[in-house]
Amino acid sequence: MAAFASTASALASTIFYSPSLNPITGQASLFSPSRIRSSPCVFRGIQSRSSRRFSQNVTADRFNSFSCTCLSAVSTSTIDYEFTDGGKEVELRLRLKTGEILSPKDISVDADGTSLAVKEKRNGLLITLLETNQLFEKIMPSETIWYIDEDQLVVNMKKVDGELKWPDIVESWESLTAGMMQLLKGASIYIVGDSTEINQKVSRELAVGLGYSPLDSKELLESFSKQTIDSWILAEGPDSVAEAESSVLESLSSHVRTVVSTLGGKHGAAGRADQWRHLYSGFTVWVSQTEATDEESAKEEARRNKQEREIGYSNADVVVKLQGWDPTHAKSVAQASLSALKQLIISDKGLPGNKSLYIRLGCRGDWPNIKPPGWDPSSDTGAHPQFT
Repeated sequence: MAAFASTASALASTIFYSPSLNPITGQASLFSPSRIRSSPCVFRGIQSRSSRRFSQNVTADRFNSFSCTCLSAVSTSTIDYEFTDGGKEVELRLRLKTGEILSPKDISVDADGTSLAVKEKRNGLLITLLETNQLFEKIMPSETIWYIDEDQLVVNMKKVDGELKWPDIVESWESLTAGMMQLLKGASIYIVGDSTEINQKVSRELAVGLGYSPLDSKELLESFSKQTIDSWILAEGPDSVAEAESSVLESLSSHVRTVVSTLGGKHGAAGRADQWRHLYSGFTVWVSQTEATDEESAKEEARRNKQEREIGYSNADVVVKLQGWDPTHAKSVAQASLSALKQLIISDKGLPGNKSLYIRLGCRGDWPNIKPPGWDPSSDTGAHPQFT
């Protein structure tokens, strides 16, 4: 199974997932920074700033520290490192082998906008200390410096977005679930797509990871009607179910910090373009199966899907393309969803605030061009200025 994810607006981020390779093996950059090898500086006896140490054997609160082995996208021969977010810069400290005196020529630090490779020459061999193509966010490669401080190799990197706090050096499930809290600002997430089962499993993983409340429209509808969705469709038809789910979504639209799993198929409200009024209250992720075999093909398919406005799912904020489905990999799909949402919100940090405004004005269906207070969609006769 593979998963591809794209943002709805500009398809700015693309993620390729395959369990036979790495959980995350690629992501498109918003720009293409030049690749550099940073110049070494050597200092001795420098007092380091307050930092956090990451180790495979450390169990800690997810908001404070993380394991550096959480993703196989990170290749490292040592699992002991310290990480510090200093605001506009981040600092990585890797412990070198005790008892050996190293010179700058024994160290190689190769960085670009989203990648970092740190290697050490030992006994004539080049040993990889840490290698990742999935830094938590973008850095300015030309501003990267490194130095040796006693028995530690210190790598200092300047962030492109100085306001974004990095929970860890790499983008992982743990760092995404912690880091997304500052971006979502309490906004809810809706999982939409043709498969109710996939929507349910992905939404549950997201709810657990984010600490959000999990809500399932299928369970709510069946509990209310005292019958299964299948029997409801047989008795009253798919339109009746879609209308009922739309009412459920209306009642949930004012909720915050929830992950909502929606019905899939023709009987689901999300599949109908005229039933999105209340789905716009949160961030929507369209989980869609595809026969695409590579990142570019999936990205092009997602672009075509977004242009098919008669499909309700085309209104989604981000699209996650799955090549096949395996329930055991639901967390990886959830991770791809968070990564795509992260790129979307970073590209427009006003989105969570606009979602909140949209809710306060009554979820009138005027997303993303929110009209002034008092606007009545039933009497709309022309263009109106956007209200922010």
